[in-house]
Amino acid sequence: MDAARARKLADRIARIVAEMLERRVKDPRLGFVTVTEARITNDLREATVYYTVYGTAEEQAGTAAALASATGLIRSEVGRQTGLRHTPSLSFVRDTLPEGAQHMEDLVARARAADAALAAAREGAQPAGDPDPYRPAPSAVGDDGDAERGGAGEPAGPADSAGPVGPAGPAGRGAAGGPGR
Repeated sequence: MDAARARKLADRIARIVAEMLERRVKDPRLGFVTVTEARITNDLREATVYYTVYGTAEEQAGTAAALASATGLIRSEVGRQTGLRHTPSLSFVRDTLPEGAQHMEDLVARARAADAALAAAREGAQPAGDPDPYRPAPSAVGDDGDAERGGAGEPAGPADSAGPVGPAGPAGRGAAGGPGR
């Protein structure tokens, strides 16, 4: 089937279920329920209705039981209002999105508190060591602005190496890497 048709039908089912829960289902176990979304398979045979409910775990379990007992009534109303040849079977799943969103909000609040503590600790702090450790000391800079070569403690450069390197390369080898001819 067409995916756009399935989405439209899922939205219609969500509205029908929300209306039914508000007006026709009179189960005392039914808590404060909000239908968040409905999804239907592309073959239009199975629909999953996601809902949220506020309250304790006991009230949430009571609401799940009330929805399970009212599934037949709700399904018959969905079939009557949609006019489908085959009414999709309904399953109700509690949506955990609000708990996940609350968890994310708690994590963001914790990160903000840690950032504020770090900013308070950083206030008035001075860096340990030199401000720019890569800048050479003023006494080692020559007239042209470059550091002088051969100072005490500096490694020897290629011009200061232990012997001349001739055109044959080191150890008398030729260009091909074999013994010189």
